[in-house]
Amino acid sequence: MSTLRAALLGLVGLGLVACASSAVVPATGARSAIALSPRSLSPGTYIKHVVIVIQENRSFENIFAGFPGANAPMYGYNHLNHKEPLTAGNFMGPDMPHGWKASMAAWNGGKMNGFDMELTQGRPVGARAYEYLARNLVAPYWTMAKRYVLADEMFPTEFGASFTSHLDLIASTDNLSPTRAEVDWPSAGPWGCEAPTGTWSWTLDTRRVEHPMGPYPCFTQFRTLADTLDAAGVSWKYYQSVQGLWSAFDAIKNVRQGPDWATHVVAPQTQVLADAQSGNLASVSWVVPDNADSDHPGSNSNTGPSWVSSVVNAIGTGPDWSSTAIVVVWDDWGGWYDNARPQQKDFVGLGIRVPCLIISPYVKPHVSHSQYEFGSVLKFVEQTFGLPALGPASFGYTDARARSFVDSFDFSQHPRPFRTIPAPLDAHYFLTRKPPVEGYVDYE
Repeated sequence: MSTLRAALLGLVGLGLVACASSAVVPATGARSAIALSPRSLSPGTYIKHVVIVIQENRSFENIFAGFPGANAPMYGYNHLNHKEPLTAGNFMGPDMPHGWKASMAAWNGGKMNGFDMELTQGRPVGARAYEYLARNLVAPYWTMAKRYVLADEMFPTEFGASFTSHLDLIASTDNLSPTRAEVDWPSAGPWGCEAPTGTWSWTLDTRRVEHPMGPYPCFTQFRTLADTLDAAGVSWKYYQSVQGLWSAFDAIKNVRQGPDWATHVVAPQTQVLADAQSGNLASVSWVVPDNADSDHPGSNSNTGPSWVSSVVNAIGTGPDWSSTAIVVVWDDWGGWYDNARPQQKDFVGLGIRVPCLIISPYVKPHVSHSQYEFGSVLKFVEQTFGLPALGPASFGYTDARARSFVDSFDFSQHPRPFRTIPAPLDAHYFLTRKPPVEGYVDYE
């Protein structure tokens, strides 16, 4: 019995973790049911669980500057087109601007040299945008990248901040019509159907002009993966903090005000650790952190890499490892420098590059240079479970057009055994830490 599983079972006995079932599937069970065959077959032959772990507000180069084999030079360019060396920083310090206007300034028509001109309190952020997180602070992420797949061409669907990014990770769009999309964040929090009466959202038109007084953020205008998963009888869970931070499904009316909220949305997010160890992973899971573990600038906490490691370790030492694919993705760039020029596929983006890790027993260690976007996450889920695309590209859905992660897998290889990811903090820390007591805070 692994140390992690023993700790989890001990906490169950103390009533600190609620598990849905006491049954434990043998670790070799999923492997014995899988016959090896060429990589061209459906990923669903091998993958029975897809876990999407979402972190906050970091560009690719802010975490992986200097990573061998990746497009991650140790320098950038400022608005004068002067070379700006990237300098080591930490998790301390305030948030930086990263909404639509800030991303337009940083992107600068594709020159990728306006990051120092993003405005905070009326002043340019300057050289702070050219920091990267010191490698000892993000060592668990680098370990995962070296052992599995680091995707160095992952782009959000849309320029801007967390609200739209989280919607794109469940729907592949936030378009309200073919010519109007959500942008930035609502006028008041929480994000979604619990927002105060009179809350409105910002929208964006095809000229890339923002408009206030958009619809109340409790949406019926687009479909999400919950619709197709429910229709196909595919199980899913959305793990979120007790605060409901970054809760994308809170903004989807048929989920928030329907039966799915009680049966599929799980709080606290640490329940995923117990579910992974007890063989109770759903077919599709999203895992959203609380603020302290989010990597979010302004949280002044460095526990994010340990949190992600705890999730990966719980799955890796649990019974479902041999049939699981884990995607770790950061929702937006957070204002930090990145050199990669995003291809412009429509009037909302693609946005500024973010880190992405693909972890599975069916991948070989490598840096993938395939161009992915947030629709790629949904495309892979759809391929794995035989689901249709959510809607036409003409309405803004990106899952059909996106390149699937399947090209990062090699299903002809024998499933690789898991090795624990070292991290400063383990699952026990997250399971026993008191949850935050403050009310909702509108983190972007």
